[in-house]
Amino acid sequence: MAGFTENALIRKLQDLNSSQQSIQTLSLWLIHHRKHHAAVVKTWYKELLKVKDSKQLTFMYLANDVIQNSKKKGPEYGKEFGEVLVDAFKLMAKTGINTKTKHSLHRILGIWEERGVYDANKIQEYKVAVDPNDAIPSKVSKRKSIDTEPKDPEKKPKLENREKGEKRRYSETKVEVDGKIETHITLSPKTPPGDPPEPEELIKALLELESSASSDEAVRERIASLPPEVSEVQLLSKLEDKEAALNLSTVVNSAVELLAEYNLRLADELDKRRKVAGMLRDFAQAQRDLAKHAEARLEEYNIKLQKLYAVKAEVKSHIESLPDVSRLPDVTD
Repeated sequence: MAGFTENALIRKLQDLNSSQQSIQTLSLWLIHHRKHHAAVVKTWYKELLKVKDSKQLTFMYLANDVIQNSKKKGPEYGKEFGEVLVDAFKLMAKTGINTKTKHSLHRILGIWEERGVYDANKIQEYKVAVDPNDAIPSKVSKRKSIDTEPKDPEKKPKLENREKGEKRRYSETKVEVDGKIETHITLSPKTPPGDPPEPEELIKALLELESSASSDEAVRERIASLPPEVSEVQLLSKLEDKEAALNLSTVVNSAVELLAEYNLRLADELDKRRKVAGMLRDFAQAQRDLAKHAEARLEEYNIKLQKLYAVKAEVKSHIESLPDVSRLPDVTD
C-alpha cells in the first residue's frame, strides 16, 4: 500500500461506503498515518462539504472509528477532529437531518460521552450543533453518566440479548498497511450491542463503588444509634405526656428522612453494581476472545518461524556444499 498523500486520501474518501469493512479499512489506514492527522482532518472536512447528504453520516462513522481506535496510540485525532466537529454537525443540520440520521448522531455522541472521548461541555456543544431543540442543558458529571446509563432505552436490547444468551460477535479486519498486516477491532456505533467497556471506563466504574452507600460507616452508625422507640410500636405506650410524644415525633421524622435517603443511595448502588457486573462480564468475555485470537496468531507465526528456520538451515547447508573459490587454481596465469 502506498504512503500517505492528500490525493490518495481524497480517492479513498470518494470510494468510502457505509459497510463496516470499508469504514474499518480506511480508519486503520488513517491511524497508521496519524502523523498526518492535521492534513487528514482538514481533507476529511473539505470532502464532507462536497458529499451528498446520504454519505455525510458515513463520514461521521469514519471519524468516530478513527477517534476511538486511535486513542491508545495518541490523542492527535481526538483533538484535531474536536476542532471541526461543531461545524460538521452544523453542516449536516443545515442540509437537513431525518429522524434516523439524527438518532445515529445522538448515539455516536452518547458513546463518546459514556467513554469519556470528549468532556460533557463538548458533547453538549455537539448536541446543540445537531439540533438546538434536542439539547437539554444539564450538569453532567462523570458519576452521573454512569448512574443514568441503565435508564437509556438503547441499553434495553443489550440486557435482553444477554438474558437470551445471544452469542457475542466482534468485527475484526486484517489489512495490509505499507507492507505490514495489522488487525483492527472496532467498537463503533455500527457494531452489535454488548461491546466491552474500555479499561478506563471500567476502572472509573469500579472506583465509584468505593464511595458507595454500603461503605458509609457514618450513616450506618447514625442508624444503629437511633432509639428503639422509633421502630417498635409497643413502646409508644410508655409515653407519659405530650411533650415526650412531640420529641419522639421529631426523632421519628428525622429517622424517616435519614433512612429514606439511605435507601435511595442503596438502590442507586445496586443499579451501579449490576451495571459493573455486566461490564466485567463483557470485558472478561472480550479478553477471552482476544486471547483466542492472540493464541491463533501465535500459532500461525510460530509455524512461519519454523519454516524460516528450515529455510535458514537449507541455505546454510547449500552454502557449505559450494566449493571454496579461494582454493581453486588460478586460471588467469
